[in-house]
Amino acid sequence: SISKYIVSSEKALKESKVTRCEITAMGTLVEAPSMRELLDIAGKMHKKAISSGAKRVVTHILIDDRKDKKLTIKGKVDSLKQKLGICRP
Repeated sequence: SISKYIVSSEKALKESKVTRCEITAMGTLVEAPSMRELLDIAGKMHKKAISSGAKRVVTHILIDDRKDKKLTIKGKVDSLKQKLGICRP
């Protein structure tokens, strides 16, 4: 099981200045105040897994950096749920 390495990485995330984070079955969604802080957090999480004894660590980063309007994890999920008729606006 790799969960002990994930727990170690998540502790690094907990110590950071993230705006919001959400753990999913396949990864962790992170909102950070700036691109610099986001990349710094990703690096710390990666290193934490290695220092915990993982022999191999693969970090996938997908960045959604929209400048014309503010995006949040919650806002994106709420929009989708509204369109699916799961919740009201």
